[in-house]
Amino acid sequence: MGYTVVDTTTVIATHLSNELLSHSHELLGREEVQQLLDNLAKTNPKLVEGLVPDTLPLGVVHKVLRNLLEEKIPLKDMRTIAESLASEASMSQDPVVLTGLLRIALGRLIIQSINGIEKELPVITLDQTLEQLLQDSMHPEGNGGLGVEPGLAEKIHLSLAEAAQKQELANQPAVLLVSSALRPMMSRFVKYSIPVLHVLSYEEMPDNKQIKIVASVGRNEP
Repeated sequence: MGYTVVDTTTVIATHLSNELLSHSHELLGREEVQQLLDNLAKTNPKLVEGLVPDTLPLGVVHKVLRNLLEEKIPLKDMRTIAESLASEASMSQDPVVLTGLLRIALGRLIIQSINGIEKELPVITLDQTLEQLLQDSMHPEGNGGLGVEPGLAEKIHLSLAEAAQKQELANQPAVLLVSSALRPMMSRFVKYSIPVLHVLSYEEMPDNKQIKIVASVGRNEP
């Protein structure tokens, strides 16, 4: 009949694995962060010595790593993470800012986790007028909502949901590509309602990755 039989144990294990991945940031405490740093110190002692606490407090590193896990970015490349934190700490010690800078440094890893080694990445974009409108209306406190009237926010959400669904049906990744200034806000906007939609910034795209625009969302979308 063409069916694939999967035993109950496999189903439960897969479910638990997905659940752990979704909540891994909640499981990461300061002790686990220190263990990650201790492991890195075995091969890069000077890097770790110069990072915590000389450059950044352990609490800030903890928050940044939690942010990465919450955005489903694995902590497998701790050397790049530590090097980037050490070099960017002079610019800011804000965990949100540092997370954004780290995402750029880890761009190749992020793209690979979404689209493998494919040379071309299909993306959804916002048209220039809408993107500028959203940037102009951003809340300084970054509370996660779009700073536009509810009707427009609903239209944007509907258009993004439809575009993401089309990508899913085509067995293609759903990726929204926006400016780095908008990325955190747009990521929060779709995080729970459109969980399959990855929100990336242009700066996170590796130089050798080609993009193919499959949809563009505008303010006058129905």
